[in-house]
Amino acid sequence: MKHVRNFAIVAILAFGVYALPGGDTAADLFGATLFVILTIGIGLLAARLYRERRFDIEALGDRWRLVLYGALGAIVLAMAATPELFDTGLGTIAWIAIMAACVYALVRVFRHAREY
Repeated sequence: MKHVRNFAIVAILAFGVYALPGGDTAADLFGATLFVILTIGIGLLAARLYRERRFDIEALGDRWRLVLYGALGAIVLAMAATPELFDTGLGTIAWIAIMAACVYALVRVFRHAREY
């Protein structure tokens, strides 16, 4: 019964966004707010992980640290450019190739860190 009630609440809110004037603007504002909160959360998580693993990251060496930071930077840039890249077929293939290369680089860094 609890699930039916929750579904009804979500359905009523969705109908309100669909039917009421200005609902699309409110939905855009809500989506943008969630995106900002998510971005801040990811940034705080990254800062905390860096502080907790600073010694391990420094122990990687210059080359592997460059690979790690380069892969993370490429992921951030690819995620920021996702709407533009997905507009064309070649852009979609490039996005997939960038993400695959970044995942491969991160796996290589992880395996290198666990060798010792």
